[in-house]
Amino acid sequence: MTPMKIPIEKLLAAHPFLKEILGRLLAAGHQAVIVGGAVRDLLLGLRQGEMVIPQEVDVATSATPLEMKEIFRDRPVLEVGEAFGVVVIVAPDGRQYEVATFRAERGYSDGRRPDQVAWTTLEEDLKRRDFTVNGLAARPDGEVIDLVGGVADLEREVIRTIGDPNARFAEDYLRMLRAVRFACQLGFEIEGETRAAIRAHAGKIGKISWERIREELIKILASPRAAAGLRLLDELELLPEILPEISALKGVPQPQEYHPEGDVFTHTLLALEVADALCFSYLVKLGLLFHDVGKPPALARAQGQHAGGHERLGEETTRKALGRLRFSNRENDWVCTLVREHMRVGRLAEMGLGKQVRLLASGEEEAAPLAEFPSRFPLFSDLLRLFICDAEA
Repeated sequence: MTPMKIPIEKLLAAHPFLKEILGRLLAAGHQAVIVGGAVRDLLLGLRQGEMVIPQEVDVATSATPLEMKEIFRDRPVLEVGEAFGVVVIVAPDGRQYEVATFRAERGYSDGRRPDQVAWTTLEEDLKRRDFTVNGLAARPDGEVIDLVGGVADLEREVIRTIGDPNARFAEDYLRMLRAVRFACQLGFEIEGETRAAIRAHAGKIGKISWERIREELIKILASPRAAAGLRLLDELELLPEILPEISALKGVPQPQEYHPEGDVFTHTLLALEVADALCFSYLVKLGLLFHDVGKPPALARAQGQHAGGHERLGEETTRKALGRLRFSNRENDWVCTLVREHMRVGRLAEMGLGKQVRLLASGEEEAAPLAEFPSRFPLFSDLLRLFICDAEA
């Protein structure tokens, strides 16, 4: 049987210094393989007939960090995680390549990082990884190494942990969000036992820092399947743990004449589906996610009669939520403006120029015709995008 191979020539042509990294390590008597997402994505490209060369390529090796520093003594070597055997080698063109020593990890008392790291074999290194599709490697000649069933799961289009899912998630509870993220990015399903383990451990996601949670949330929203990702977070019981404000929208009623689609949560997901189809940015999707979070308190204040003023209440809720998630002040201000002003965009045609400028200028001093706003004011462009999705939903 002919061994499966990645298109190594195309990869090395796009990453000429990668060939030198592999060559130097081999010449020094060490093993060296390409690992992780690059192998996964190249195999997916072959399967789908859409070859896209990965921008980032990682290498794993039997060389220790000290040995790598000696082998690449003529190049800048960044110590980004030397205790874990990880260094970054800077190529002449400035691109950076992460090179890691084969390692085994033992003991995860805090559910975030290993208590002990030891250098090991390639086989053990691949088996410690999170999901089968990420546990693939390729030799310098392109031959694929699959010790965990990753190729079969690529064919099945499933996200499955390597080994016992309960053990994998207990090692790092962020992996539960990573499962959702990969499902969104790749369009895969999460395998049954993996799903069950996520539900069982969902309440432990709080052990993870908000910064790490935020990064996964951004990647989910930036994917072409953000709405599906939010549904998955809800189904897997992660949503109330990381976004209780969004989970609280479930069951919140809306007037049937304006929203025949159902409750506020359903409307929010439908709006996200429109944003997915139009390839809008994660900031627009974040604005959509929170644009109606003010409706529950507005309805409570009006004793269920109407949700007037929900945009202002929503801004307050959004600012607190994005602060908890450690979004930057600029991101927070941007999204809060989208939430606060989303009801006014539909009334622009009824406004005088002065009101239009006050709404849209965002610090600009000069007035401009309404037709020029999209190109001159990026925030207004995002307001229009949010309005389109809200209206279509």
